[in-house]
Amino acid sequence: MGGDKAPGEIVAGAAQAARELGVHVVLVGRAADIGDSQGLEVIEAGEVIAMDEDPAQGVRRKKDSSLVRAAEAVRDGRASAMVSAGNTGATMASALLRMGRLPGVIRPAIATPIPRPGSHPSLLIDAGANAECTPAMLLQFAQMGAVYSSARYGVGQPSVALLSIGEEPTKGTPLVKEAHQAIAGAPGLRFLGNVEGRDLLPGAADVIVTDGFTGNVALKALEGALRFFMSTLGEVLGRDDATRAAAGALAPHLAPLAAEFDPDNTGGAMLLGVDGVCVISHGSSSARAVVSAVAVAHELATGGLVGRLADALSPAVA
Repeated sequence: MGGDKAPGEIVAGAAQAARELGVHVVLVGRAADIGDSQGLEVIEAGEVIAMDEDPAQGVRRKKDSSLVRAAEAVRDGRASAMVSAGNTGATMASALLRMGRLPGVIRPAIATPIPRPGSHPSLLIDAGANAECTPAMLLQFAQMGAVYSSARYGVGQPSVALLSIGEEPTKGTPLVKEAHQAIAGAPGLRFLGNVEGRDLLPGAADVIVTDGFTGNVALKALEGALRFFMSTLGEVLGRDDATRAAAGALAPHLAPLAAEFDPDNTGGAMLLGVDGVCVISHGSSSARAVVSAVAVAHELATGGLVGRLADALSPAVA
């Protein structure tokens, strides 16, 4: 029921994923609003948490909401993973309250893929779940991000970096400087040190760690800059006959790059730290974006990501 194009595009994408991927997909929401479920099972949920609704209050008040019922389906074993394009905060709250968190996890975090043309994406964590953090939380984000990078992209020993205002260990807020020391001293992490905002897009590391406030601002700034650049490029290439001719020559080279940066192809972000697989897709998700998100959710559920996270965090907790 969540997302700018719900429920139509969500249902279409779910049905397409079921056909193309051979995955059993269950819809959660108001059957009357869904209409034709295209043969998919529907778990009835009578309430909806709106995109602009307060996440915590929405989850507490609307216990029959589609987000809460979806998280309960994972908790109860009726589903192996949860995918939502709805209210991000409410999605996280539903997963946390119904699935629970993994032992020792301080706070779950959102890991968002950032494209690196010609290679696997890097991960920005946290991308918006926790506006205020402690050094211990950032250390856990680094550990969870490294496990996720290995599980999803097959990276043998993922590199980890900390987002700051300078490369030197002495640069940054007290939080960043303390987190730098904690991550640098943690066994099993390949820590590269600090990186700056300009290093996000080149993907200076497999995992880039930051607090949720900074991460969300950086991510939105990056998305806005890319949209502006692509829009401006399109205007320039369509200005006259000469630029249109150049566009025809460049199109075969630009199209693959555009596809890599298309958010519909990323599969969404992953909520790490809860006792279940929860994929958060962007609010403007199309049917194609839903297919990508379902594919990622299925891959991580069958690949045992949650168990790998629990194993990786248990020595740190002990």
